[in-house]
Amino acid sequence: MFKHFKYPIIQAPMAGGVSTVDLALTVSKNGGLGFLAAGYKTPEALEQEIVTCTAAALPFGVNIFVPQNDVEDATLELYQQRLEEDFHMKLPLQEPHDDFWIEKLAIVMKYKVPYVSFTFGCPSTAIIKQLKSFGSQVIVTVTNLLEAKVAVSYGADAICLQGVEAGGHRATFDNVGEASYISLMNLIHTIRKEVTIPIIAAGGIMNGKDIHLALCAGADAVQLGTAFLCTEESGANQVYKQALLSNEFSETTLTRAFTGRLARGLKNDFISTYEHIAPAIYPAVHTLTQPIRATALKNENPQAMSLWASVHFKEIKQGSVKDVLEQLITELSVYQSPSKFGCNSYE
Repeated sequence: MFKHFKYPIIQAPMAGGVSTVDLALTVSKNGGLGFLAAGYKTPEALEQEIVTCTAAALPFGVNIFVPQNDVEDATLELYQQRLEEDFHMKLPLQEPHDDFWIEKLAIVMKYKVPYVSFTFGCPSTAIIKQLKSFGSQVIVTVTNLLEAKVAVSYGADAICLQGVEAGGHRATFDNVGEASYISLMNLIHTIRKEVTIPIIAAGGIMNGKDIHLALCAGADAVQLGTAFLCTEESGANQVYKQALLSNEFSETTLTRAFTGRLARGLKNDFISTYEHIAPAIYPAVHTLTQPIRATALKNENPQAMSLWASVHFKEIKQGSVKDVLEQLITELSVYQSPSKFGCNSYE
């Protein structure tokens, strides 16, 4: 499945402008697999990015959010009122939206995108079959054994296995049903015994030793997001990058405060203040807090921004994607032969 790229390293699709075309293509150009993030984009913007990547004649992937609109209740209005009072701004609630699900599926099929991954659920068997008929390899992001078995039964070509260490949103199929948080290594050991399709390991992987351990635990490839946040090609804004690199933040935490869905980010004042009252209602809370986050960015105030990052964010490196990848491969080469990485064959 992964024969189209040299190294078993995949760049995580990071929505919100971080996963630029330049980032994805540079990763692919240097032996990994770059990914675009379709989440929160218009179909027109996504199509233009895919056109550019297709023209480059390099392998790449696109990640799509499976539609989810949690039932809204009185807790959302109470949260809205509290935020409006504290930030002195109107925060209108928006109508439920599917993030252009049908349109985005049509676009990735139109351009026969080589790799298509999904987050927040598993698409139907019919959709997976249709994607495969256009030549796409289908990847479903999962967080536990039950989700992995669903992905396999629906026909996924591979699963992206997300450990609790991962930065950004938890990829759980059910927004409110997660009862336990399992480390990546424990997940790999458990799920490798139960599924035979390729496993992509994600969550807190920052260096060559981390990659080696994941591969030898049973993964076929690894996915890194935080490791690329401060590269030159990353679309992360300068306030975000500075927050990651400075000593202002010492830890990450899981929170619903910004989006209504659990996500791991740098623990700041907004999270500390509102986590205990934030409702589990996605994506309504995400759109509700957008003006607050935009104002915070304008004012260069990281204490009211969503700063997604893995537990090991202190290991972030600066430089070009090429620099970061070369260092990862050099570190990995200490543990494995450069001629054939992986305790499993990822080809």
